[in-house]
Amino acid sequence: MPDTSTPPAPAIRRQVSPLELFFDLVFVFAVSQLAHHLVEHLTWRGAAETGVLLIAVFGTWAFTSFEATLLDIDRPRTRFTVITVMGLGLFMNAAISRAFAGNAWMFVVPLLIIMVGVQALAAFTGPSPAFRRHYQRGLVWTAASAPLWVVGATQSPEPRLWWWGAAALIDVTGTWLAHPLPGRVFRSAHVAFDAEHMLERLRLFLILILGETVLTIGRTLAGVPLDVPTFLAFVGVFTALVSLWAVYFGGGEDVVAVHVAHTTDPIRAVRYGINTTYCALAALVAVAVASEQLIGHPRDEGSVSLALTLFGGTVLYLASQAWYYRVTTRRAWAERLVACGACVLAALACPWLPSLVSLALLDAILVVTAVVLSGVHRRLATALTGTVA
Repeated sequence: MPDTSTPPAPAIRRQVSPLELFFDLVFVFAVSQLAHHLVEHLTWRGAAETGVLLIAVFGTWAFTSFEATLLDIDRPRTRFTVITVMGLGLFMNAAISRAFAGNAWMFVVPLLIIMVGVQALAAFTGPSPAFRRHYQRGLVWTAASAPLWVVGATQSPEPRLWWWGAAALIDVTGTWLAHPLPGRVFRSAHVAFDAEHMLERLRLFLILILGETVLTIGRTLAGVPLDVPTFLAFVGVFTALVSLWAVYFGGGEDVVAVHVAHTTDPIRAVRYGINTTYCALAALVAVAVASEQLIGHPRDEGSVSLALTLFGGTVLYLASQAWYYRVTTRRAWAERLVACGACVLAALACPWLPSLVSLALLDAILVVTAVVLSGVHRRLATALTGTVA
């Protein structure tokens, strides 16, 4: 059962500002760059490179968005910080395609400026000693990963992946665990924080990423001859994306909103949401790559790469949400895992099936899952509302 004891003192509730949405567009651009990198390097190494770059890119978004929520986006200093990170982020994201091939410094320098600068600002200007100490611990974690990013930039592409992989692992582990140090842990229960605002930021960011995937479909469709197989691939991919949208937005956001409004630890709920979004972002990059394959080559037989991107991306998307619901509401997770199991079985058959047949299998799984979850979410939101009333 969810935690329904006395909630923390309420924080000021703010609407998502136009500047925050403007800021998000820079990182939506990064998603298209990451998908393009994976399409051009559709190998295990290319997937590892894409994962490392994704951790770095989304980490800067998460750090900055959390701080903008904490320090109030309406304050001039916070707005200046967001605009500065936006410019640095645009430069960094434009360098994604060259990070492992050309000038790695174009990617690393803005990344480290953002990571150090954003955390240093909060470490000195945070609204409470607890928050300032938390960001000071974050700087210690960054001090551990920054040399690895720098050394990696000096290496050739082959060893660079190992150095940057280690740096990314430190960064994502620190984010997932809230940057603990021995004997020093951020105890976020009963700490006032505008969690509803930050969860709304994550929700809107997910919509934008789904929208970027839709644009990928449109760009691919515009560049190929339109015939019956291509049209069927388009319909199948579009159905899959709408179903992925419905799996969460078909009532799931209402469940999350009720939970966050009454939890005693809103920051932990946000941290879980950020952790889940890392996985959702990686999943949608994989699905975007599969969509390009399907629409560009609808007559092809299935392949291992299609199985991993199409079904593997879907499994990651569903499994990460299952984890979130399991650790927050204790419900609405088993249905997602059942769908994951069905996707794994379909993925095993994918290399021996025509691509369009594999896509049809995925559509059937996702449509059924979306319909089932819409009822589950509705009943769960009602139950949670009654529990905390």
